[in-house]
Amino acid sequence: MKSIFVSAALIAAADALIARDSTCCFHLTASGGPGGAVGELTDGQARIGQTAGLATGQATFCIDSKGGLTDGTGKGCILTSPTSQFQCDAGASPTDGFSVSCDGTLAFNGNTDFKSCPTGDNGGYNIYTTAPAGQGGCVSIKLSADNCKSGCPAPAPPAPKTCPAALSGAYEYPHLIVPVDSKQPDKAFGTQYNGTVAGSVSSLFNFDIPSSDAGKTCSLVFLFPKQADLETSSFDFSGAGGIDFAMLKGPASSSTTYNNKPGVATDYGVTKVAPGNSYTIATFACPANSAIGFGLSTSDGTNFSFFQDFNPSPIGLYITVC
Repeated sequence: MKSIFVSAALIAAADALIARDSTCCFHLTASGGPGGAVGELTDGQARIGQTAGLATGQATFCIDSKGGLTDGTGKGCILTSPTSQFQCDAGASPTDGFSVSCDGTLAFNGNTDFKSCPTGDNGGYNIYTTAPAGQGGCVSIKLSADNCKSGCPAPAPPAPKTCPAALSGAYEYPHLIVPVDSKQPDKAFGTQYNGTVAGSVSSLFNFDIPSSDAGKTCSLVFLFPKQADLETSSFDFSGAGGIDFAMLKGPASSSTTYNNKPGVATDYGVTKVAPGNSYTIATFACPANSAIGFGLSTSDGTNFSFFQDFNPSPIGLYITVC
């Protein structure tokens, strides 16, 4: 087979009737059958694996704006009729429809599957778009250009697995809820049943992640049903609803105050909450067999106090596991 590459000087020397504003040149390499560089006979036939009689061991080709190819001597590359053999002939107008993909794969009319068939001439193989009828020993090949490829974009990262923002499966509930107040920075309020965010008051939540959650995914979720949907809980809510959620560097304790509370490990930013909604705040690998803490605070005038309860309908901060 032939390689495709044409310098600016070669293009200028090519027949003006077939140059057709060639803009990019390259060599070709075959894979999938008889592999290796695509060479060219003196008469313009492209060959793979030819051991003698080649005009060039690795042919040069240029592609123009219409998808036509010319070789390094300016011959137009065509698909002969009726066999669809790929070769380049002096004075021929190039067959349009070739293209080089982002990874360098050569295609004809979008098809990257070419056929290579033995010639019996010094181990060489001809190249076709369709194997000739009755021709034995033909195999499918791919042709790759060493230039004129744009480079394929990196694949989009897979979406991280997210557990449901509902207590429909496995979940963990907080084992400690502690409010702290920047206006009373040394006061320990102890364990509470309510989570509260209001002005200077924020709340810290501890979760104990069991060893059975090893290798699983955890999602921090906040469930905020409507008051009419609550059976054994209640809440007081006013303001814009902006709550800042953060993972802490460690868990709190019943003696935690504003001044000695754990620092922030990861700030998840502000989520606007409103009754009748569920929110997935963050997803992470479950830190099995450990206690982790989270902080809820506000700075936009929101006043929110809720009785953490998993009876229908659940309200509050939970970790769902999947």
